[in-house]
Amino acid sequence: MKRPLQRDSFGSHLARAMVLLLAFVCMVGFAVALAKATLVPSPASVDLVHTNLRPGQSLRTYLDQPAFRDTVKQIGGNVLLGAPFGVLLPVLVPKARGALRVVVVTALVMVAVEAAQGLIVEGRAFDIDDVILNTTGALLGYVVIGRRLGRALHPRRRHWWHRWTQRPPAA
Repeated sequence: MKRPLQRDSFGSHLARAMVLLLAFVCMVGFAVALAKATLVPSPASVDLVHTNLRPGQSLRTYLDQPAFRDTVKQIGGNVLLGAPFGVLLPVLVPKARGALRVVVVTALVMVAVEAAQGLIVEGRAFDIDDVILNTTGALLGYVVIGRRLGRALHPRRRHWWHRWTQRPPAA
């Protein structure tokens, strides 16, 4: 049985178009928020900023902060910043469905954002731990919501090996 949004009726086509439009608007909003959060210069932090290419180094710094609130802000903020990717990517790009694909695409995008941050924004630097935390957030977003939304909107892909592993669809 086809899912409601996958049926061939006018209403389901319209509903699917509206959900995709909403997802697109959310992705644009997310991109603006991401740019504002990561690409805004921070001249006051120039002396404090350093590039981190060693995974875990910044995480240890975050965890060693005296104020627990600051730790939650740094780690939780980076995880939350990646979550929309895991939700919206499988909705907007059906071929990006799957945990591994979401992780790879998110990691690549976040590396690009961090590189831009480190190269062109004063008071900001590249931090591999931010990429790891953002990617973790995308994976969590995918597992909690994105997987279900992607499957609700787009039919499952049929792969060549399904010839031998799945029964033919009932007529």
